[in-house]
Amino acid sequence: MNNFALIPLLIATWQTIYTVFISSFFSIFFGLILGVLLFTGNKQIKRLLGLIANITRSVPFIILLISIIPLTRLIVGTSIGVNAAIVPLTIAAIPFFARIVESAIAEVPQNLIET
Repeated sequence: MNNFALIPLLIATWQTIYTVFISSFFSIFFGLILGVLLFTGNKQIKRLLGLIANITRSVPFIILLISIIPLTRLIVGTSIGVNAAIVPLTIAAIPFFARIVESAIAEVPQNLIET
């Protein structure tokens, strides 16, 4: 294998690791907050956040990616590239992680939560 062929592979591997790490960090951070709010909020907040989470989860990723291009440009400054891919990945993953957090908290016994 040619060394010149290995360099683009290493760059692409690093970009993938970077994108996954950053989007995972923000997804876990905001998904944890949303999941706790889905569990502990009052009925109106639960209903509204649950509706938003369900709608976001049901939208195919490519449609979400294209529909939030203006938001991506606002946050990152561009709509293409490694940094621009982080925004839709994070937005798509937040409701999935929030539902995992909500169901995990629901499995904890009520008296343990009060303690």
